[in-house]
Amino acid sequence: MTRQFVDLSIYLENDVVSDPPAFAPRIEYFTHENTVDQIEPFFPGLQKGDLPDGEGWAVERVQLSTHNGTHLDAPYHFHSTMDKALGEKKRAWTIDEVPLEWCFQPGVKLDFRHMDDGYVVTAADVEAELQRIGHTLSPLEIVVVNTRAGSRYGHNDFVSAGCGMGYGATMYLLERGVRLTGTDAWSWDAPFVHTAEKYAATHDASLIWEGHKAGRDIGYCHLEKLHNLEALPPTGFYISCFPHKIRGASAGWTRAVAIFDEVLMAREA
Repeated sequence: MTRQFVDLSIYLENDVVSDPPAFAPRIEYFTHENTVDQIEPFFPGLQKGDLPDGEGWAVERVQLSTHNGTHLDAPYHFHSTMDKALGEKKRAWTIDEVPLEWCFQPGVKLDFRHMDDGYVVTAADVEAELQRIGHTLSPLEIVVVNTRAGSRYGHNDFVSAGCGMGYGATMYLLERGVRLTGTDAWSWDAPFVHTAEKYAATHDASLIWEGHKAGRDIGYCHLEKLHNLEALPPTGFYISCFPHKIRGASAGWTRAVAIFDEVLMAREA
């Protein structure tokens, strides 16, 4: 059996632009050279020279938001309730309540790299792209969108780059049984800087976070800050994106991976 893995995740790291500055992660590194004082309280009287090669352990202290790095947003992030359009509005799930079966499914990639920064993708755009790649959606497939933002990761314009998924585009997917989506941009929606211009002109608050807010009508999850989507074909792979189990949280970090498995693919054919 031949199996190939494609890493779809960005690093958690200092000094690389992945979030607005006020929301960036902070990682403090402790090395083998400077951690003896952390070990000594467990073993009173221990000296640095007593340890093999005089080395302690390596450990890191990390200051993070659950939305730093590649992460999976839970329905609770979008709104306090979900599934209004399904006839029974209920409390939105937190990340520890997301069904695990949502997080390992066949993947579909939509290529929207040609769309302008700030463009809001419509249902018609999604339908046209599915026709172009010759694919009909099935329930629980994981749909990821490749935007221009993927090429701007680490650059100063990353947070403002790429198109975003509008309410209509998101509902088009959800109404066909998709429950987990993803983007290589900072947000599933269009970058805030572009939406802010539209809001300033119209004062229409429904433009704000319209893709996210589709979760009020049908609960779903999405991945943000994916990477390397350019390496994927439109179909023919699985995505694994199990989130960290953080009680009551709005999101969880994930090592998102695309898996090409000849045996699995042959079974699906």
